[in-house]
Amino acid sequence: MDGTLDHTMIRVADLEESLDWYQTHLEYEEKDRYEGDGFTIVYLGPEEMHEDGAMLEITHNEGEEPEVGDAWGHIAVRVPEGELEEYYQQLMDEGVADYRDPESCGGRYAFVKDPDGHEIEIVQREEGALWSLDHTMIRVEDADEALGFWTRKFEYDETRRWESDTFANYFVEPRDAADESMAVELTYNYDGRTYDMGDAWGHLCVRLDDLHEDWEQLMERDAADYRDPESCDDMYAFTKDQDGHEIELLERDLEADSLFPF
Repeated sequence: MDGTLDHTMIRVADLEESLDWYQTHLEYEEKDRYEGDGFTIVYLGPEEMHEDGAMLEITHNEGEEPEVGDAWGHIAVRVPEGELEEYYQQLMDEGVADYRDPESCGGRYAFVKDPDGHEIEIVQREEGALWSLDHTMIRVEDADEALGFWTRKFEYDETRRWESDTFANYFVEPRDAADESMAVELTYNYDGRTYDMGDAWGHLCVRLDDLHEDWEQLMERDAADYRDPESCDDMYAFTKDQDGHEIELLERDLEADSLFPF
């Protein structure tokens, strides 16, 4: 199983507004686009993307207003070490709303929101292209189950953790992942709260070496049989984690003319 995180998908109410926001403020370029019956999917990412870097998939369904839940937390994008305040100020000068500035976050990170209210953390990293995706944060109701899901079913490693008096953050990613790859941040709050999934966040996507063989392996490891390859015309599949976060599974030919498997 490859295991590389290929993309994270969000749903938006106004496609052109969202594309303009990400292309203007995060300098993303359109990598590919698919026009379906009543919906449009667009892949975005920095111009200079590492082959194992993750993309942002934007999905627009005509006539729908996606609702942001709290089971998904945020995506995080990278800026160079020591340049957080400079890039945050650049976003402010461009008219991005001031959500959580670097000072309020101890000078270590910051947050903004896109037009649909998706939270975007800005983190400092020595590796990865400017504004490239560093991680996607999801909230989980049982830390042990969540860590077990990713380490057993996808053979991910826990690479770092941070624990406070009220919550903990655990980062997991594929074994031997490139520094430029995206990770998953699992946030566990100790107060036993539950979360609303909403529909503004769609899924994470994991690359496979062989869709059918790796699907069978996941089934042997008791992953949820949500949408098997056959139900998806043998082009991709979906499972879910223990909290219901959807995970797309696909093979990716990086040399193909189109990034879409359909």
